[in-house]
Amino acid sequence: MSLVDSIYVSIFGMAVVFIVLIGLSFLIGIQSFKKMLTPKETPRNNTEKTSDAVEYFTPELKLINVDDKTAAMVMAIVSDEIGIPPNELNFKYIKAVNDDENGGDKKWNTL
Repeated sequence: MSLVDSIYVSIFGMAVVFIVLIGLSFLIGIQSFKKMLTPKETPRNNTEKTSDAVEYFTPELKLINVDDKTAAMVMAIVSDEIGIPPNELNFKYIKAVNDDENGGDKKWNTL
């Protein structure tokens, strides 16, 4: 095969690759356009739920006599001690309890 023939073959190969890529991009565009046009099924009232709906419960954390930085530290320590990731823990409240017998030191009450 001569140099000119090998250049023609490589140009042909690159052209085939680009044509296939352009065709795939058009197919992806058509699929996304179809998905935008199809209406989403919505429940008729608030009690109906779709089968693939996921409920997330986001409770509120109550801090009692504790600042945010200290509460974050307490949550990190509790998470580390019990070996559960912090995003899987659910703290309802963190409360600082003064202990008069120990000279007013704070103890942590978490739930």
